[in-house]
Amino acid sequence: MAVLTEEQTILKDQAQAWVREEAPVARFRQMRDSGAEIGFEVDTWRKIVELGWSGIIVPEAYGGSGMDCRTFGVVLEELGRGLTASPLFASCLVGASALLAGNNEDAKRSWLPRIVSGEAIVTLAVDEGPHHNPAGISLKATRTGDGFGLTGEKAFVLDGFAADAFVVAARTGGEAGDEAGISLFVVPGDAQGISRRRLSVTDSRGYADLTFDNVVVGMDALISAEGDGFAMLDAVLDRARAGLAAEMLGTGAECFDRTLEYLKTRVQFGQVIGSFQSLGHRAATHFMEMELARSCVEGALKAIDEEEGDAQILASLAKCQVGEFVHDMSNDMIQMHGGIGMTDEFDAGLFLKRARTTATTFGNQAFHRSRYISHFGI
Repeated sequence: MAVLTEEQTILKDQAQAWVREEAPVARFRQMRDSGAEIGFEVDTWRKIVELGWSGIIVPEAYGGSGMDCRTFGVVLEELGRGLTASPLFASCLVGASALLAGNNEDAKRSWLPRIVSGEAIVTLAVDEGPHHNPAGISLKATRTGDGFGLTGEKAFVLDGFAADAFVVAARTGGEAGDEAGISLFVVPGDAQGISRRRLSVTDSRGYADLTFDNVVVGMDALISAEGDGFAMLDAVLDRARAGLAAEMLGTGAECFDRTLEYLKTRVQFGQVIGSFQSLGHRAATHFMEMELARSCVEGALKAIDEEEGDAQILASLAKCQVGEFVHDMSNDMIQMHGGIGMTDEFDAGLFLKRARTTATTFGNQAFHRSRYISHFGI
């Protein structure tokens, strides 16, 4: 486990206390049961903004704190423990990273301060089918007299039902499957021709499918080099993958801590069940998987912050490794709790549902294994 800086330690303690007192799993359950269309409580989101977390990676010039992804990961891990629902990840990490990576200064000055203040939610619209495939973009951006017309669909857009703007990956050239010909645009959510369909997803968050019917935007909407935006998109996605891995690590760690506590207190046949050798071995295996996943997540975030050459493969390694851990841990959380683990009244099912959804977001284990080994020409 990497040693945290004094600033990161303060943020971790702050996030830990806030989740415990203001946003425990019971608060998420309350949001789920209310049927909130946007997939989060506005009051919870407002409090997160007041804590300053919405501006962690945004430079001071745009109203943020100018910190790094590793610091953001510390907060996301704690939020993962509480299953805290908010657009913090989708807008303030992924959306903000896309704007920061771009070369459009006007777009940065227009949107980044509003992301920091919580006034606007900006999220990335990339995938178009059930599987993550960044190069498979077919949504067309056709040149008009003074801009582009966007036509096509986007699927499974995080916080897409609440978003005020979208960073849209569109094809200005080439064919689906080509890395060349992809461009990134920032498109207001109320632009004429955009329609949204709310998705009902197992983790009860606010996803949406989008349809673009000749959505006309000006040249000022383009935030990447025209037709040459894939490398920029991939770098933004690596930030998303590593950040989501940090949240998933928190979810898995909470599953582990709750299960370990149960093994220490549940008595059967006159002794605590943690003394049974088979259960003790399973707990030890999960602990090793958790610490390995933690090392991978921290390594990926560090590589991204320091712009190291292996950041891409480390992001895939982290997403895959933590995906394996949280999948196994959430399964065993239910199994080790026995019958009560299967009930909706018990929290284990909420952790498992979130684990399954995040495992597929921005690439599942199979996607990242393939990406990792392809890097070595295997």
